[in-house]
Amino acid sequence: MSYALTWLPEVLEAAGLKVALVNGWQNAGRGEMGLVRGVLCHHTAGAAKGNMPSLNLLIQGRADLPGPLAQLGLGRDGTFYVIAAGRCNHAGAGQWHEVTTGNSSFIGIEAENCGTEQDPWPAIQLEAYQRGVAAILTYLKQSDTRYCVGHKEYALPPGRKSDPDFDMNAFRMAVEQYMRQASPPTPIPKQEETPHPLTGQPRPTLRRGASGGEVQQLQKALNLAVDGNFGPKTEAAVREFQRTHDIVPDGIVGPKTWAALDTSQPPATT
Repeated sequence: MSYALTWLPEVLEAAGLKVALVNGWQNAGRGEMGLVRGVLCHHTAGAAKGNMPSLNLLIQGRADLPGPLAQLGLGRDGTFYVIAAGRCNHAGAGQWHEVTTGNSSFIGIEAENCGTEQDPWPAIQLEAYQRGVAAILTYLKQSDTRYCVGHKEYALPPGRKSDPDFDMNAFRMAVEQYMRQASPPTPIPKQEETPHPLTGQPRPTLRRGASGGEVQQLQKALNLAVDGNFGPKTEAAVREFQRTHDIVPDGIVGPKTWAALDTSQPPATT
């Protein structure tokens, strides 16, 4: 059975944001959500290197706290990883205005960051954080940005949590600005504009969680084991390919990456 937050990927993509789906996310959660009031912001306090090294922890949880630990993970490159459509263990005891049921009332976003001065927030990640929260609040018809709350503001007793380590008032002001924008950035195209000459069909944009023949084609081009499932190994290979071809390494195979893959392959022989 799918949980209620299955709208998350569509809302984030419509805001021009990069989205990667974790396998089984629609059915992941500790149960159903209650009345969703807004977003609870976190940082992972995870490793200093890597785009989303805390992802498996967020999916599986800890020995003392079962996962999933957030509905969304936010990588350093601005990619939102959709982890769960149900309730997650991210809030703990706390209160924000009248809300005391954090897990069932707030969507949790865990952004990859150590929470130290040695790990400054990349501009692309912080902007995606703000845009993502704005898109979610807009979908919820929640015009009051006070329902964008930091874990450090919600958690009780006061001082129990320190995340996220940025100024939440300034963050809410930026969220409000994005909510007022007339139009979002252009989203990543869902497929190529022109048909591929060998198949006669435009190839779709692929991301983590995709499966099928196009993923097999991608894996062959990257010299990977071919299983037709776009998992973490395929995503890592895509990112590496993008880095070496001067493409933003977001792990998403859109028209630019397909074109680069085409030119990197030897011509077919007969």
